[in-house]
Amino acid sequence: MSHKMDGNHSSIPRSSYVELQPQNDYPNPRTSSEKVSFGEDGYLGSKVTGRDDVDDDFEIDIDNYPLIVGGVSNNGSGIAGAVFNLTTTIIGAGIMALPATMKVLGVVLGIVLIILIGILSEISAELLVRFSVLSKASSYGEVVEYAMGRPAKILSEICIIVNNAGVLVVYLIIMGDVMSGSVHHMGVFDQLMGNGMWDHRKLVVLIAMVVFLAPLCSLDKIDSLSLTSAASVGLAVVFVVVTFVAAFIKLVEGKIATPRMGPDLSSNGAILDLLVVIPIMSNAYVCHFNVQPIYNELEGRSVQKMSRVGRITTVLCILVYSSTAIAGYLLFGKDTESDVLTNFDRDLGIRFSSAINYIVRVGYILHLILVFPVIHFSLRQTVDALVFEKAPPLSESRKRSLGLTAVLLIIIYIGSTMIPNIWTAFKLTGATTAVSLGFIFPSLIALRLSHQGSGLSHLEWFLSWLMLVLAVIVSIVGVIGNVYSIKSKSD
Repeated sequence: MSHKMDGNHSSIPRSSYVELQPQNDYPNPRTSSEKVSFGEDGYLGSKVTGRDDVDDDFEIDIDNYPLIVGGVSNNGSGIAGAVFNLTTTIIGAGIMALPATMKVLGVVLGIVLIILIGILSEISAELLVRFSVLSKASSYGEVVEYAMGRPAKILSEICIIVNNAGVLVVYLIIMGDVMSGSVHHMGVFDQLMGNGMWDHRKLVVLIAMVVFLAPLCSLDKIDSLSLTSAASVGLAVVFVVVTFVAAFIKLVEGKIATPRMGPDLSSNGAILDLLVVIPIMSNAYVCHFNVQPIYNELEGRSVQKMSRVGRITTVLCILVYSSTAIAGYLLFGKDTESDVLTNFDRDLGIRFSSAINYIVRVGYILHLILVFPVIHFSLRQTVDALVFEKAPPLSESRKRSLGLTAVLLIIIYIGSTMIPNIWTAFKLTGATTAVSLGFIFPSLIALRLSHQGSGLSHLEWFLSWLMLVLAVIVSIVGVIGNVYSIKSKSD
């Protein structure tokens, strides 16, 4: 580290850290019209216009010394805990829709898109972290505001709220479908105990919310969820392994029909499904709203360390998603449901089929219960930032935190009783909020701030434009596909 100031100074050991937090004498770029300029090679120069008492040459190497938000000591999570939290954010209900997308796209195109979207999503997350650090932003909305102004910040926060609330509604829908059953499928309780009060899915979901979800959602720090996130990742892996083994056994025994390698273009309905399936896949990787909170609580945080977290997470998620999509599609073929978990109420055609069905369904319900509070955390933070902008941080007001938690859980529960299935929810959020949060906003942030700090390499500049253009096309095509799909069903 090097810094230039008048007077004597002593070097700071590299094992130490520097707090880069706004004081009364230095403007916060998120709340002040004064600008903080960035020099070359990622150095932050504090240059306050109209001030003679601040040295324009003050420099801090951002990459070597972590950003401390809020002036608290950095005793946060390690890389493993951050990977678990980020992986949990990504691997949620979206995994249940991937076998159905494979049915539409075919195996080859489906796998290619899973890998491609995963890589692009990781690149956009890295860009987001880099420019969040340079702008001293502590949340997604703040870096959007710094790059594009307050209206863009409000729009991004609305996208986070709609996206996360939609995802949590999907979680409750899946819990209800699996535990209590649906019109076409038997629930776990029905198979175990026959008909009873557990047939009322609204009651079952309400009990699960009060007993399991509310206590976890009441926690104040996302780092507090590291252990539950690790458990949820483990449960997701169990689901993937069991599903893959079942598909492999059926494949060896010759009980699986040859899967389709490419997309089905034989009918208008198939083409409509193709138009809306890519936004659904992009929805599966959206985690950007939780990148900053996870970074804020990362021990010894730096851009490089968070990049490692992102890359490890992406590789893990690509493996899990590819395995699940292939195995689910091989197991159920053309009968694959939009929520593949509901398919596990039938005989799989192998030994111990009944036990496997229970393990898969109950295990994944437990996974969703543990994922739910991680998504809820960023939802609550964003609602608080939007509604109580001038109030102290949410972590300093236990009463406000609990009140927001209660209100949000009630709204999410009501939403789960009104939306028919997860395919409908994913089609709507995937084509709008998901591509906006995962690709459009991060690309615009990188391009708008590319002249600051170390800037963008030629490859990063090209990828930023590529993600922006592709995201806009996917969004437009997805919305049009949704409109025609709804119209065709009404006709």
